[in-house]
Amino acid sequence: MHLNFYIYYRVEPAGAAALEARIHEMQIALRNQTGIAGRLLKKRDEPLLWMEVYENVADTESFEDALTRIVEEYRIQQFLELGSQRHTECFAI
Repeated sequence: MHLNFYIYYRVEPAGAAALEARIHEMQIALRNQTGIAGRLLKKRDEPLLWMEVYENVADTESFEDALTRIVEEYRIQQFLELGSQRHTECFAI
């Protein structure tokens, strides 16, 4: 079964520009490791609510392991709104 991953979170305003660059770098590294290309979306009326989308993931366990490692490596949590965290939802194709 293939899954689509939707990961959403709120961004600290002061670090938004730095985080956007870091997310793009992180997604390139993740694609190099897993073959899965990601996209970054921002909510239309709430520009500090972001979502990463990773589609058609076949090896979900390996992908999740790689994603966890790379999110820690790129220190993404430090750019999130105080008290916020990354929320992951998966949907089957």
